[in-house]
Amino acid sequence: MKRTERTIAVTGAKGQLGGELCRMLGERALPLDIDVLDLTDRQATIDALLDADPELVINCAAYTQVDKAESEPELARAVNVGAVENLAEACRRLDCPLVQIGTDYVFGEGGKGKAEGGSILPWTEEDEPSPRGVYAMTKWEGERAAMKWEKHIIVRTCGLYARPCDANAKNFVKTILRLAETKAELRVVNDQRCTPSYVPHVARATLFLAEKSSNGVNGIYHATNRGFTTWHGFASEILRLANKTIPILPITTAEFAAAAPRPVYSVLDTSKYDSLGGPEMPHWKIGLQEYFEEYVKPLELK
Repeated sequence: MKRTERTIAVTGAKGQLGGELCRMLGERALPLDIDVLDLTDRQATIDALLDADPELVINCAAYTQVDKAESEPELARAVNVGAVENLAEACRRLDCPLVQIGTDYVFGEGGKGKAEGGSILPWTEEDEPSPRGVYAMTKWEGERAAMKWEKHIIVRTCGLYARPCDANAKNFVKTILRLAETKAELRVVNDQRCTPSYVPHVARATLFLAEKSSNGVNGIYHATNRGFTTWHGFASEILRLANKTIPILPITTAEFAAAAPRPVYSVLDTSKYDSLGGPEMPHWKIGLQEYFEEYVKPLELK
């Protein structure tokens, strides 16, 4: 695994964000996934990273099966917390930064308050997390594990969907497009507010923050596309851009009846990231348009 040039280790390299980061980094990337390294094995993780000697580590690996986590809490904690503890220790020994990918799910409550005019305020990095459910709780614990090493950056994001050319990606956009081919109508939750975020935009922001971490910047940063919508609103825009006209019915979170609780309002304030002058994060509708501009080229929408 040792290389002569300094690299950036990307864990979860076969996932949506990890794969995009490796694509952007090119030869600078040291891609790591479960087939190469089990991050829950403390000694193996430390030994592998000490041998590779990367200039920094970006941890995209996570247990992300939100509902299944309710019945597999030990496994979820091993991946979302234990693995981060191992990476933090490796980074401490290497004296290199750790960039930990976080999630909007750490905010499980319905919003922190009202702005003038009555709108709910987006969550800032200074707001106290309120995780609900095993996935959310373990991701929050993972953030705190990363913080044990002073050279850390936590990048919280929301509603990720990868480029259409990522054949292995599982995300909301692909699910809606698949269901639209087989269902007479769709039923989608309309009482959860979030910001769908296009992976290439989040990857760009993550690499910018990673560079900043090498220059001494640390802490928590929110990086999502701009604006917000509901999952029903997101699905409606997906179908519009796909030229699909099937009915899409709004339902409540209670009607959806998922095993794990979902955030009611998880819109993240990105002004702290913006203040660093990083790559602009477009509105979520622009991100979705970019997705479809790429989608129609290789797949030829019907």
